[in-house]
Amino acid sequence: MHSAKELIIAYIGGGSRGWAWGFMADLAMDPDMCGTVRLYDIDREAAERNRIIGGRISAGGNAVSRWAYEVSDSLPQALEGADFVVISILPGTFDEMESDVHLPERVGVWQPVGDTVGAGGFMRAMRTIPMYVTIGEAIRDYAPDAWVINYTNPMSLCVRTLYEVFPRIKAFGCCHEVFGTQKLLCAMLKAEEGVSGVKRQDLRTTVTGINHFTWITKAAWGSTDLMPLYARFAEKHQNTGFQAGPDDNWMNSHFNCAHRVKFDLFLRYGAIAAAGDRHLAEFTAPWYTKDPETVRSWMFSLTSVAWRKADLKERLARSDRLIRGEEQPYLQASGEEGHLLLKALLGLGDLISNVNVPNRGQVPDLPLGAVVETNALFGRDRIEPVYAGETPKAVLPLVARHVLNQENTLRAALTCDRKLGFTTFMNDPQLACVPPAEGEKLFRDMLENQRAYLPAAWF
Repeated sequence: MHSAKELIIAYIGGGSRGWAWGFMADLAMDPDMCGTVRLYDIDREAAERNRIIGGRISAGGNAVSRWAYEVSDSLPQALEGADFVVISILPGTFDEMESDVHLPERVGVWQPVGDTVGAGGFMRAMRTIPMYVTIGEAIRDYAPDAWVINYTNPMSLCVRTLYEVFPRIKAFGCCHEVFGTQKLLCAMLKAEEGVSGVKRQDLRTTVTGINHFTWITKAAWGSTDLMPLYARFAEKHQNTGFQAGPDDNWMNSHFNCAHRVKFDLFLRYGAIAAAGDRHLAEFTAPWYTKDPETVRSWMFSLTSVAWRKADLKERLARSDRLIRGEEQPYLQASGEEGHLLLKALLGLGDLISNVNVPNRGQVPDLPLGAVVETNALFGRDRIEPVYAGETPKAVLPLVARHVLNQENTLRAALTCDRKLGFTTFMNDPQLACVPPAEGEKLFRDMLENQRAYLPAAWF
């Protein structure tokens, strides 16, 4: 591996906006690393725009390290000799996502996100898995020793596909949802105990489960066990919800919530559900998503694809302003840990963080090889998953069902098996109340809407 002063990062999906700019800022603000970022995107123009923006961020007056940004003509060119590979793609377009999220509404299935499980998550996986087969094979052939960081959803299946294609790959998935729950615990300490200034990094949490359906089974701050305090906190706010401040108001953002789903799950199951309520609600029967009124009563939002399209227009407009120099990029920490994980893997300071990797026994009661989310120790050229212990008995059936569905989703995608695909599609708890005949028509119509991204063997 290169020294920390001459790194090569291949960024697959170099047209990504928002998150990409945050990653660029994190790199520019870190004095311990510099090098070259190779941007590759099937939309070359988007990658070219990010090349310009990345260069401006790196050349900014507050930048403390210098990074060169290049656009690669092909996936092999981007990967050849890379130390790290970052994957952050949108599988398909928002038109396909519109089908994922909104077509199931005709059978009474309402999805706040629709990118991980449920009808939408299944269809997104159908078009994403073939892309990840291509990416995994290219990494195997051109950058077999690189560390690979995935940010794309469905997270578990993206990482699982990479290992299926190239078992020796050094890949892991990063998600910030657990961070939000750790911040909630800090807000709880302030609101209930008057303890200010506690950062999420000050907490010690045991994390288990799968991405977007992650659970904290132990939580401590110093010598203080936070689980009894959270039990009282959940009971106190189960009906009214909780917000830490004006920026936390669920009515002001598609992504905020009042944590009522978290509190309800804790009071049912005795472990802290550690993701945003929008995601958590999609893993259970439609207790929280029966209809839009039910969603509002639980104080979170349905994120429409129309809103996503409008938001993309705003980000493209900002991209134009940055390229023309009408707006200056500002350096601000993104709150993600991607660049810190890179540093740890380079030997520049060990770090423990939640991560999505295949189960090697860190969750002993879930299938080996399935991608799970637990803590792991990051150190020089190594990731060592932290043993999470057994899943709480009440939670295990909920999580295991999705793990098995995800394994069948992968198999259906790799073999274009319509029968396995349909039974897996219908096995999701969100579809429990959909009659099979209606489900079959929905499956057929949603699959047709992915036709441009699916192997011909599906049809």
